[in-house]
Amino acid sequence: MPIRTGAEYIQSLRGRKLKVYLLGELVKEPVDHPIIRPSINAVAETYDLANEEPELGSAKSSLTGIQVNRFLHIAESADDLVNQNRMQRKLGQLTGTCFQRCVGMDALNSLYSTTFEIDAKYGTIYHRRLVEFIKMVQRENLVIGGAMTDVKGDRSLSPSQQDDPDMFVHVTKRDSKGVYITGAKAHQTGCINSHWIIVMPTMRLKEEDKDYAIVGAVPADAPGIQYIYGRQSCDTRSMEGGDIDAGNAMYSGQEAMIFFENVFIPNEMIFMNGEYEYASMLVERFTCYHRRSYVCKTGLGDVLIGAAAAIADYNGVANASHIREKLVEMTHLNETIFGTGIASSYRAHRTLSGNYQNDDMLANVCKHNVTRFPYEIGRLAQDIAGGLMVTMPSEKDFKSPQTGPLLEKYLKGRKGVPTESRVRILRLIENMTLGRNAVGYLTESMHGAGSPQAQRIQIARQMQLEYKKKLAKRLANINEGEASELVQEQSDYFDKIFGAGKSNNKDRKDDKSKQFKK
Repeated sequence: MPIRTGAEYIQSLRGRKLKVYLLGELVKEPVDHPIIRPSINAVAETYDLANEEPELGSAKSSLTGIQVNRFLHIAESADDLVNQNRMQRKLGQLTGTCFQRCVGMDALNSLYSTTFEIDAKYGTIYHRRLVEFIKMVQRENLVIGGAMTDVKGDRSLSPSQQDDPDMFVHVTKRDSKGVYITGAKAHQTGCINSHWIIVMPTMRLKEEDKDYAIVGAVPADAPGIQYIYGRQSCDTRSMEGGDIDAGNAMYSGQEAMIFFENVFIPNEMIFMNGEYEYASMLVERFTCYHRRSYVCKTGLGDVLIGAAAAIADYNGVANASHIREKLVEMTHLNETIFGTGIASSYRAHRTLSGNYQNDDMLANVCKHNVTRFPYEIGRLAQDIAGGLMVTMPSEKDFKSPQTGPLLEKYLKGRKGVPTESRVRILRLIENMTLGRNAVGYLTESMHGAGSPQAQRIQIARQMQLEYKKKLAKRLANINEGEASELVQEQSDYFDKIFGAGKSNNKDRKDDKSKQFKK
């Protein structure tokens, strides 16, 4: 039976043979651990949204002919990509944290086109295998984790040059039935909450790195896999009882390290095996999808803006002009992130395999905005909240018969607002800007899908300076014999922006070309 609801998803995680270490101890049942459970609740919301708002959280798959969770859907149009973004923002609003499924969605879509092109060159059957895998996970409605980031060792050396070959996941043995892999992956979002893990290379590879050019799917509880759960700021508050000090007691993100020790991948689950020259294509397509997926942070931004507005109201300063200005600035920054992300989706193009890839330049601009703007939104939220956010006594002090009445009396705000409401909002702001969910809102925004420099490199590759210099020279009436070249480049430019072959855009290009010929 396929998983249908969030409750059924949580139940599906029970009783697995996962080897998870947290705070130095082996976890008996991850579902029931107070630090882990909030991250599981966040993933459960992706199931419930698909039921409650099916037009947003699900889509009809042309592979299986059934309605599937949008996180498992292969994008068949620009509208599909736009709806991914709308879903991501909604889930950010519902959870106030990372809901952990974007990596798997973006991995499936980037592999869909990459395997098709490998097969076209080499006559392999990776694409057919991948399609069968996707059909299976769509029918059973499973969570897919994508494992791309290797631990890397000495960053100045390629995978095959490392003193320890395990610094990058690689093939250690091959037989007629499949391959065995060893290595580790770091910063793995939602991996313990996934049913399957797709292992992928993390960078451009050379011929001598062929054993590192491996892509395959393994069950999350496959023999030879173990996990070490990552620490998050203030994470042990969830073990103290109560639900105030955690700030967001219901939901959190999840990051862990995965260790592979001779883990077997059967042939039918291998989607790349030594085709090293396609590693860069896969990584670039994945990061293109994933950098635009960071519109999810606008959903978190909506929550934080709301929390800042609420505490201003509770403090009695909601109508102060400087408060209004700060809320406007927070909203402006948040919508700028969403605008670039959704524009990247709208400007998608069809790949050779038939699925749709979003615009790379705008995806990188979106993610580069994400490396900056949430920090400023968080700073303004802290500004509005005031110092009590970080000096406030604990929930136990509020409930103590000796200290509780004092805190109730002296920490009240505007008349008619319960002191507890004020405390809860302050804890939420702390949670998102300093505490546990600051991982997903701030630091993950900085380094997820590549560091800021990675986006700047991609932006530099696509900024078309020579073309833009010619535009300037034409208007300045500098004739260097480049007019005919400019007309062709201009035509290519409009093809890229508006899509070649569309009649309404073709007319626009023709009009522009005539202007340039004049």
